[in-house]
Amino acid sequence: MATMSAALSISFLPSPARFAFAAAAAPSSSSSSSSSSRIKRAARFRCCAEPSSPEQENPAAPAPPPGKPAAASRSPLLGISTSTWSAGVAGLGFLETSYLTYLKLTGSEAFCPVGGGGCGDVLESDYSVVFGIPLPLVGLVAYGLVTALSLQGNGKNLLPGLDDLDIRLTLLLIATSMATASAYFLYLLNTKFVGISCSYCLLSAFLSFTLLFIRVKDFGFERIQKFAGLQLAVAVIIALALTNSYSSATTQLKGTDDFVLDPYETEITTESSPFAISLARHLHSIGAKMYGAFWCSHCNEQKQMFGREATKILDYVECFPNGAGKGKKMATECVAAGLEGFPTWFINGKVLSGDQELEVLAEASGFVAEGTKQS
Repeated sequence: MATMSAALSISFLPSPARFAFAAAAAPSSSSSSSSSSRIKRAARFRCCAEPSSPEQENPAAPAPPPGKPAAASRSPLLGISTSTWSAGVAGLGFLETSYLTYLKLTGSEAFCPVGGGGCGDVLESDYSVVFGIPLPLVGLVAYGLVTALSLQGNGKNLLPGLDDLDIRLTLLLIATSMATASAYFLYLLNTKFVGISCSYCLLSAFLSFTLLFIRVKDFGFERIQKFAGLQLAVAVIIALALTNSYSSATTQLKGTDDFVLDPYETEITTESSPFAISLARHLHSIGAKMYGAFWCSHCNEQKQMFGREATKILDYVECFPNGAGKGKKMATECVAAGLEGFPTWFINGKVLSGDQELEVLAEASGFVAEGTKQS
């Protein structure tokens, strides 16, 4: 027992003292070689508090768990932290959407910083509402959330219980959804509101894309690849949700906010030639359609080209059957067709805009006249 106690005592001594003690004790313990060997073996064990190598003296910092970026991976922009940039940009968006929300809820007239109007046209259209919620209000909540999370990441304890990774990943996904929505709205602005300029729409899109760039810069372009799949899923969900919300939206006839135009029929005064009648029958047989509006002069000219008899054979779609103007909307079939003007022909998958010569329609539809010619 004494031998074992001595061995254990030696093992907990610092290295120089331990070996000095072992050397002094060696003569007195020569009478028992087995006890000496046990002491020497015991001396080989090291106390966990005693470093035996440079690696143990300076252990490496533990690696972050998979998926958790290290704090050092943050990349400031122009010497300013990405959290500060996000808070500033989102703050501007919050002010803009606050103003637009006020206009939408009160029905006030929008001030357009760029001449030509158009800001009120977009704000009052069906596309300014998403699932019954005013679009500016959705933007207000989104920008406000980004501002709060950015301040949280900058040291402000506004939302307790969130760690650094939760904040950064949430900001990345919100920025992705906002940029996707902005890209979708820019597409609508260029297809549904032709000739209309919307300064607030462009500003909001710029802020959304800027936020996405800041969040990508925060993670780093190499590390962001780990979240590319998640970002793609969020973008697809946002696009599908907006498409579903706007499936029945219509664009009100531009410039008709203050009057109502009741539908009327324009008399066709020309006679139909045999060629026009044959062409009309051919167009009907292949499912070709002409989309128009009762108030459209070019639509009337197109009908006059065909004449009375041939016009009755055509598959003509009236896009404003209930009238045009305030409170009147385009027919659902015309909205689904994505028309940009009248008349518009759909022939064998081709789209022809404006009134067309009969020969052009015949060529586009593959019509070959047999014993007939245009008179």
